Amino acid sequence: MMPGVVIIGAGPGIGRSVARRFAREGLPVALVSRTGTTLDLDGVLAYKADTTDEDQLRAALDAAAAELGTPDAVVYNAAIIRPDAPGEASVRAQLDAWAVNVVGALIAAAHVAPAMARRGSGSFLITGGMPEPKAQYVSLSLGKAGVRTLAALLDQEYGPSGVHVASVTVAGPVAPGTAFDPDDIAEHYWRLHTQPRERWEQEVLHDGTASRS
Repeated sequence: MMPGVVIIGAGPGIGRSVARRFAREGLPVALVSRTGTTLDLDGVLAYKADTTDEDQLRAALDAAAAELGTPDAVVYNAAIIRPDAPGEASVRAQLDAWAVNVVGALIAAAHVAPAMARRGSGSFLITGGMPEPKAQYVSLSLGKAGVRTLAALLDQEYGPSGVHVASVTVAGPVAPGTAFDPDDIAEHYWRLHTQPRERWEQEVLHDGTASRS
């Protein structure tokens, strides 16, 4: 099979819509999730891994690469989304959220981006959020600030070798038929993946009105 897209954190919202968007262009799709679901999509490969389990995540990425080759694109879409005011969540809960929201993306990038860099092309795209921190969402605000910084660090490391690292910041609750329809959000991922290098963006904001970078 030709190289395709690997989507980590493949749920029924953005994950499914991104899978459909890339598949529509003829790219094979591999989904990595805690349940190993195919999201009822035809022809996709599904792998089971918890993003907080480094060995599971690396094994799933290796299995996908064995089937597809070094991917053209990897989309990291895993997150723990929950309200928690300052001091409300335990240390363990904060660390668990950080592990999913940020560290899993770091592990995935460190595992797949070197091969992309050797090839001289590829995209590593992360679902961001919380463009402004909110005290009602402490762990998510910290995590999404971490995503923004991680994208910058990964761009420093792999961008010069041709790997486009970027985040799609979603500034609202995702729901079909709304200003945050996952099919509309998925367009950002495809556009980032196909951007010419001289016009690379590092972050795109979907704020429910006109998208802007």
